[in-house]
Amino acid sequence: MTMKPSLCSASAVCILAALLSVVGCRNHRETQYAKNLQQLVAKKTLAPEKVNTSQVPNLRWPNFSDYAPAVQAFYENRGYAVAWTQDGVPTAAAKGFIDAFQHADAKGLISGDYDASRWVLREKQLTGKPADAISLFDVAMTVNVMRFVSDLHIGRVNPSHFSFAIPVEEKKYNLAKWVEDKAVNATDVPELIASVEPDSDEYRQTEAALVRYQALAKQQETDDAKPLPMVKAGVSKGDPYPAAKELLARLQLEGDVAADSDDQPRHFDATLSAGVKHYQERHGMVADGELGPATIRSLNVPISRRVAQLEDSLERWRWLPEPYLHPRLMVNLPEFMLRGYAADGKLDFTMRVVDGHAKTKDDDHSTPVFVRMMRYLIFRPYWNVPVDIAKKELVPHIEQNPEYLGTKDFEATNHKGVVQTAYTAKDVAQGRVYVRQRPGPKNSLGLVKFMFPNQYDVYMHSTPETYLFQRMRRDYSHGCVRVQKADDLAAWVLNGQGDWDLDKVQDAMNEGPDNHTVVLKTPLPVVIFYLTARVDESGEVDFFDDVYKYDADLEGVLAKGPPYPVKPEPIVSKTKEGDTL
Repeated sequence: MTMKPSLCSASAVCILAALLSVVGCRNHRETQYAKNLQQLVAKKTLAPEKVNTSQVPNLRWPNFSDYAPAVQAFYENRGYAVAWTQDGVPTAAAKGFIDAFQHADAKGLISGDYDASRWVLREKQLTGKPADAISLFDVAMTVNVMRFVSDLHIGRVNPSHFSFAIPVEEKKYNLAKWVEDKAVNATDVPELIASVEPDSDEYRQTEAALVRYQALAKQQETDDAKPLPMVKAGVSKGDPYPAAKELLARLQLEGDVAADSDDQPRHFDATLSAGVKHYQERHGMVADGELGPATIRSLNVPISRRVAQLEDSLERWRWLPEPYLHPRLMVNLPEFMLRGYAADGKLDFTMRVVDGHAKTKDDDHSTPVFVRMMRYLIFRPYWNVPVDIAKKELVPHIEQNPEYLGTKDFEATNHKGVVQTAYTAKDVAQGRVYVRQRPGPKNSLGLVKFMFPNQYDVYMHSTPETYLFQRMRRDYSHGCVRVQKADDLAAWVLNGQGDWDLDKVQDAMNEGPDNHTVVLKTPLPVVIFYLTARVDESGEVDFFDDVYKYDADLEGVLAKGPPYPVKPEPIVSKTKEGDTL
């Protein structure tokens, strides 16, 4: 329930308390303040005290300390002139933004964060042109316009708060100038708002999908659909299933079965099996058309949860600066998929990947979210084993067999890379000597790695463990991204750079010199991303498990409301010797 703000009677008193800080009325100051304010309003200007603050108490989120400098600068630059009313009436631009605030949910934001329900009362309070109401309306509008525009342009939470390396700072507007130049006298607010959002077809498709799924969530809530009953084993085509009609309705809800189907199944028939298979394909599951426990659990996830996933995806799309908004290579971690795009932005290929193992009680090898430029490739690389991995996985074998490293194509070196023949397991465990794996088909990095230098020491590489690509969930690495067809990827990356083709790439991988670096003439933008909901190339809306709990982390921060963290958590940099695997 919206609480009506209390107003002090008599003249325009309590204004200082209402707009500067929540303190009691001080009569000996209010009278003079009210007179000064009335004089300023008569000149259509605001008192400096009105905006020299980080709190306006009747906002949904009254603490706008993160925007206070911009609000102050905005009013200073315009000589404290009223921005959003004329003769006590909201301007066309103000009305346009109020309408936008009320529809913020359609963009994956929360309309209440921009006081959507409070503007009707604020507008009513302008009747008679009271000084306090005009001032409050103006400052509240400025704060909310800044919040709304910034949230749409760069997202609500700085990704570095999660130790993600995405430089949103370079995208930031000078909000005081932007609002003055673009917003105050805007004649087409929807067009203006569209201009601040990511100029990306995938972003716009995700936004459209969100609107559709919001409607589906309301429909599901209205229908009061019950969860589908669980089964102990998979239900195959032709088998009985007591909730066949309910399953049909659930599959029709998202379009996995045509909505006009008049089938009234009494068992798990061909229509249901085909619908289940289509659903499984959209959710990164084994698409066998059987109704098993995992599929039922997924079908029983409320549509409102899918709405949240789409909202999380929109938030992350807003983080991306150019040129990463249209990268040449993008890995979607929860999908375990790499996509390569031509220079014109069209999809060239998709490729399965293996990424970092999800965090457990004992360790965390989750692949981070970040953007970087791919600058070079290394054919037939050494794997420099990190000390912690050597200690955990190699030292026990060395203790049993001092010749173990040599039998597995490893060798010990000093810090200059000179091979050592006299060493002990203790030397390896304490990092007095380093371990590296010699190049070749058994090397854990495979025969080529793709380098985009970053503080995590994460990169793409081939792998001898090709059987992992046949699995649906593929989080098995120590943080790096293993690619399914490394030779094809290398040929694609080097296309147009001299005489590199697939044959030459394969020669370099199998017979070329060890640790051979090839520098790219034109670096390629790479995005290591995290979308548990995305619209695929065929227009289908796909959903994936939150394998790293990055969605949960984001939603936990957003649930607290603004102001969001302004001091990001430090980005974790790799400090130990060796290559992440």
